[in-house]
Amino acid sequence: MSKIAIFASGSGTNAENLVKNFANSEIQIVRIYCNNPKAGVIDRAKRLAVPCTVFSKEDWDSVVCDQLRAEGVEYIILAGFLLLLPTTIIKEYNNKIINIHPSLLPKYGGKGMYGSRVHEAVIAAKEKESGITIHLVNEEYDKGEPLFQAKCPVLPTDTPDMLAARVHELEYKYFPQVVEQYICK
Repeated sequence: MSKIAIFASGSGTNAENLVKNFANSEIQIVRIYCNNPKAGVIDRAKRLAVPCTVFSKEDWDSVVCDQLRAEGVEYIILAGFLLLLPTTIIKEYNNKIINIHPSLLPKYGGKGMYGSRVHEAVIAAKEKESGITIHLVNEEYDKGEPLFQAKCPVLPTDTPDMLAARVHELEYKYFPQVVEQYICK
């Protein structure tokens, strides 16, 4: 059984998808971590009966790292988590932190590029396709080794919300599969 922690900052739809997909698998989600006390993921965690820790940047070493170690977490999954992880965690979990990004990296990644900002930029650039990138995490935003990409078309009539809906479909379909394949390899 592999123990994982999910880090999320927003509504938590990808976190919920992972919890449901791993409910009867060799992957155990031991805790969800959230840096936003108003995030929807907190209520989702309660509803899904997954422990949730809400923390601030100052809590990394005193709360987050200690809990990760105490609970035997082997992998960290970022599901809409907007903070750059501290170097101490990245080194301790080298090649064991996986993130999902709503574009075809290296395009439209980096600090500040998340959610509708990404979709707005893709549409403004008149790209013909977008998609998702699932990648390992290193010390730079969205620069870790790519594990998987999936594409979808960008239509001439797309709004950011329309494009986001197609990208979310890819996230829900592929994120659990890629995480499971990587962990269980």
